[in-house]
Amino acid sequence: MGGEARSAAAVGFEGRLKSLGLVFEDERKGCYSSGETVAGHVLLEAAEPVALRALRLEAQGRATAAWGPSAPVSAVIPAAASEVEYLNVRLRLREPPAGETILLLQPGKHEFPFSFQLPSEPLVTSFTGKYGSIQYCVRAVLERPKVPDESVKRELQVVNHIDVNTPALLTPVLKAQEKMVGCWVFTSGPVSLSAKIERKGYCNGEAIPIYAEIENCSSRLIVPKAAIFQTQTYLASGKTKTVRHMVANVRGNHIASGSMDTWNGKTLKIPPVTPSILDCCIIRVDYSLAVYIHIPGAKKLMLELPLVIGTIPYNGFSSRNSSIASQFSMDMSWLTLTLPEQPEAPPNYADVVSEEEFSRHVPSHAQPPTCEGEACCPVFTCIQEFRFQPPPLYSEVDPHPREVEETQPVSFIL
Repeated sequence: MGGEARSAAAVGFEGRLKSLGLVFEDERKGCYSSGETVAGHVLLEAAEPVALRALRLEAQGRATAAWGPSAPVSAVIPAAASEVEYLNVRLRLREPPAGETILLLQPGKHEFPFSFQLPSEPLVTSFTGKYGSIQYCVRAVLERPKVPDESVKRELQVVNHIDVNTPALLTPVLKAQEKMVGCWVFTSGPVSLSAKIERKGYCNGEAIPIYAEIENCSSRLIVPKAAIFQTQTYLASGKTKTVRHMVANVRGNHIASGSMDTWNGKTLKIPPVTPSILDCCIIRVDYSLAVYIHIPGAKKLMLELPLVIGTIPYNGFSSRNSSIASQFSMDMSWLTLTLPEQPEAPPNYADVVSEEEFSRHVPSHAQPPTCEGEACCPVFTCIQEFRFQPPPLYSEVDPHPREVEETQPVSFIL
């Protein structure tokens, strides 16, 4: 833009902006992670010649946790606040040439590209909660003489990827507990619960198979349930705030007194939630799967299995996973069996039924029937003969093939 640098006196006014905007190079990109490049343009449209001192770009990211009374802080109830900075980038996109203090932009549309790289060390995932947030933003600031600075800001979504395929997150989680229902002389009996999940790490949209055994030796009708809880923990000024939400739940069937029930993979789907945040010193987001028993007139019996909600999904079966039913009464060892590549032919008829046995059970047709009972009727004779008839010849080729063979994809979900 040649000839844009002039003195403010020559311009005589500061000029009027029609618009100031900021766009990212890939607007479809949902989020960024550490080490990635953020690129885009600052868009400016001037209705008149505009004088400016500089156009700068700022990228900031920080975690903040705070709470306290809305009124001025008193000595009795002090406010709590903490802040941690994760990103601080400053770029000058346009400035006057050397020896000049003012840059003049002519009327019309102007584009100023920008690009910067996020730090290589892990960044904490973006999050907004009741008592704090983790936010990243990119802001373009237009410095102008004699008038306040003008700026435009865009939020930058950042995610710290968690791979659920790590050994620690592929480990099964199992817990068991028993509770005596009633008190003193009114004790009715125990309720026992054991629960297990295949692994500790899951991602949004996955269905968690739950394996559980519930035994009701009490005199009451009980109901088993399961739920996913999100726990937000905030630390500020040496104080702690905790917020707990139920994000999904499922209910089982009623279990009568003296009965038991088994969940052999009852599923609970994870809704869209923020991934676990485990690496921020003032804000933490944890998840757990609670399997619990509702007991009328008594405190519920609950087991909480820790969960980690990741971003990189499970990529297949792992040998680290033991059989889910190994801790329960059902036998699922058949899952380890494999089918032979070629089916075996059935045994020869002579190897199964000897001639001696055949002759003992098949009456001679030359002799007429001498008995008068219903058991000796011709129908019974046919049944006896049919019992020892040889099977049809074995063949791997279908003797009556269809003209068109229908094929459908088959999937196995273990």
